[in-house]
Amino acid sequence: MKKISLFIAMSLDGYIADGKGSVDWLTGQGNGDESIDAYSEFVKDIDTVIMGWNTYHQIVTELSPNEWVYNDLTTYVVTHRSKASSDKIRFTSKNPTLLLKRLREESGKGIWICGGANLVQQLVREDMIDRYHITVIPTILGSGIRLFEKADREIKLRLLRTRSYDGMTDLVYIKR
Repeated sequence: MKKISLFIAMSLDGYIADGKGSVDWLTGQGNGDESIDAYSEFVKDIDTVIMGWNTYHQIVTELSPNEWVYNDLTTYVVTHRSKASSDKIRFTSKNPTLLLKRLREESGKGIWICGGANLVQQLVREDMIDRYHITVIPTILGSGIRLFEKADREIKLRLLRTRSYDGMTDLVYIKR
C-alpha cells in the first residue's frame, strides 16, 4: 500500500502563506553555508502529488508559469472547477479522502500532499496522512494561512528525525 506524506514548509508560527497568499518568505536565513536539497531526497520515493486549486494556480501563475515543475509525477488537482485533464495533470472534484483511498491501493511509489491548507486540514481530520515532513522557516508572519486548524481529535506522532540547515529545521514524523 502506498504511503501518504505531507511535505510542506511553514513559518515558525504555523503559517504556510502570508496574508496575501504569498510564499516569497520561504527561505532560510541566507548564510548559504549549508546546502541540503530535502525536496530531491523526498521526491525519490514519490510518484503522485495531490494539491488543491489554489496551490496549482499559484504554481502555474507565479512560481513556475513557463514549465510544469512536477513533470516526473502524476498530479491530481482537487477542485470544483471544470478544467481539461492531461496525462500528467488530472483535475478532479472527487472527495480527497476517497481519491486517496483509491490511489494508495495502486502499485508504485508514495503519494505527496503538496498543499494547500484546506486539503491538508481535510486529510488531517480524516487521519489520512502517514508521514509529516514539515520544514520550519525562520520567519514569524503573525497572520496568514494556517497549516493546521482545529481538529476534532488528537493524532499522536512519533519523531523520526530532525535536521537543521540555513536556519530551517526539518521535522519528520510518522503516526504512532
